[in-house]
Amino acid sequence: MKDSSNKPTTAFWIISVLALLWNIMGVVAYLGQAYMTEEVLKSLPLTEQEYYNNVPAWVTAAFAIAVFAGVFGCVGLLMKKKWATILFIISLISVIAQFTYNFLIQSDMEVSTIHMIWSFVVIIIAILLIFLSRKSAKEGWIS
Repeated sequence: MKDSSNKPTTAFWIISVLALLWNIMGVVAYLGQAYMTEEVLKSLPLTEQEYYNNVPAWVTAAFAIAVFAGVFGCVGLLMKKKWATILFIISLISVIAQFTYNFLIQSDMEVSTIHMIWSFVVIIIAILLIFLSRKSAKEGWIS
C-alpha cells in the first residue's frame, strides 16, 4: 500500500490540467501558423506577411517542438511520470530558440510590446513547469 504522503495535492492536479490547457492553446496557435491559408496570410499587414513568408524551417520546428513537448509533458505529469521533466526542458529550450529568432535575428517585423510580454509569460510558465515536475519528483508524487 502506498503512503498517503506521496499522493499529489489538489493544487498539483489543478496546475497540471491548467498547464495542459495552456499548452493545447499553444498547439492550436502553432497549427494556425503552420497551416495558414494564402487568403488569411494576404489579410495580414505587409510586415506580418513578410515575417511569415520568411520564417526559417528551424524556427517553425522549434515552435512545434515547444508546444508538443509541453503538451506531452503535461500528460506525463497527469500520468505521474518523471519523464515529464525532460519534455518540459526540451520545450523551454525550443521556446528560447524560437524567441531568439523573433527578437534578435528576424528583421521583417517589429516585435510589439504585447508580444514581448507574452513571450516572457511563455518562458516563465515553461520554467515553472520544470520546477513543478522536479518538485513533484522530489515529493514522490511522480515516478
